[in-house]
Amino acid sequence: MSDHDGVAATPVPRKRADARRNEATLLEAAAATFLAAGVDAPVRDIAARAGVGVGTIYRHFPTRADLIVAVYRHQVQACAEAAPTLLATGGTPHTALAAWINLFVDFLVTKHGLAGALQSDAAAFETLHGYFLDRLVPACAQLLDAAAEAGEIQPGVHPEELLFAVGNLCAGAGRMPHYDARRMVALLITGLRRP
Repeated sequence: MSDHDGVAATPVPRKRADARRNEATLLEAAAATFLAAGVDAPVRDIAARAGVGVGTIYRHFPTRADLIVAVYRHQVQACAEAAPTLLATGGTPHTALAAWINLFVDFLVTKHGLAGALQSDAAAFETLHGYFLDRLVPACAQLLDAAAEAGEIQPGVHPEELLFAVGNLCAGAGRMPHYDARRMVALLITGLRRP
């Protein structure tokens, strides 16, 4: 392997498969704990859910911010990777789009407290926002394009606009009694359909 000047580049070490699985287990346990108790949940609760010791969490993620960022990135990547799978297995493109938007809603509702936790580090927040856009906008575009090509939705729906609209509908959750973000998002997705 070499860089642009012909000098050998140092290869980035890849984690073993079992190490990647262990890290994914920790991230899923952290995400579930954050959903139930917020991003300030005790690390011992995350460790208990993952079935590991607290030291294992700190070995992988030395600070809470490291853990929060890793959970966020893990969930963004999982959501992005779901788009082609849903298109291949989810029936019609509109059905795949609706299923993917439901995954996106699940992702959004697990983020309560994330912005507050990262406000002390504006650079980290900006990096995560860029990561979010780089992964999710193309995934959403793929689904929208497939649904438009199938004649199921009006062409010209911009993925950024749709993600922004869904995000705004989810922002109302918890602010009003009986507000159901998922129902409002379902109305939006149904409204994309061609008459």
